[in-house]
Amino acid sequence: MLEALRTGVPATTLYIAARVEVDDRVKESIALATKKGIAILEIMRPEMDRLCSEGSVHQGIALSVPPYEYGHPMDLLDHVLGRGETPLFVALDGITDPRNLGAIIRSTAAFGGHGIIVPQRRSVGVTAAAWKTSAGAAARLPVAMAANLNQTIKAFKERGVFVIGLDGGGSMDLPTLDIADRPLLILVGNEGKGLSRLVAENCDAIVSIPIGAATESLNAGIATSIAMYEIAMLRGSHR
Repeated sequence: MLEALRTGVPATTLYIAARVEVDDRVKESIALATKKGIAILEIMRPEMDRLCSEGSVHQGIALSVPPYEYGHPMDLLDHVLGRGETPLFVALDGITDPRNLGAIIRSTAAFGGHGIIVPQRRSVGVTAAAWKTSAGAAARLPVAMAANLNQTIKAFKERGVFVIGLDGGGSMDLPTLDIADRPLLILVGNEGKGLSRLVAENCDAIVSIPIGAATESLNAGIATSIAMYEIAMLRGSHR
């Protein structure tokens, strides 16, 4: 929440539970909200619980913001190419856990990625849980929404972007990826089912992360973190 206030994310109201312990974080939040002209409202804790949904950990303070504004995938690509940079994007195929999305946003931002693409249907969006798990990265890394993921993949390929899918049964191991320094779109599949058939068919290569035989698979967020780190290292070695 502090990251949202610091980075100027449009906000409507800062809610503070009555009799909350006013520590340094609460003081900073109040100061930032006051500086930016954001309304501050004290409410009873039961009302705070209702606003934040059941099971949420709000620590007595919450920020109300407008719905997340998604970009367009091709606009993000045009922006990166216009800056003369080598594109590195991550697209999600059926990811439904907001914590996985948050972790993917965080690792993509950490290792030089330019943005995330989520499909319009059968996928999680940028929710409060995803934002929180991203630890502030969602305020810096753009997320685009694709009306049709497969059409977006084809459009990226037409612009010279290589598309790789992460899958345990891939024909290529990640450490041997010889196109890491090229423009890349990385596809990450569903937590249980992996990549859908059409998405896998549209990939230029299916890449595996070598893991021990005793481990069946990796969490989508962890797999993306490993892939982003490895690609960052490979890109560095090609400079």
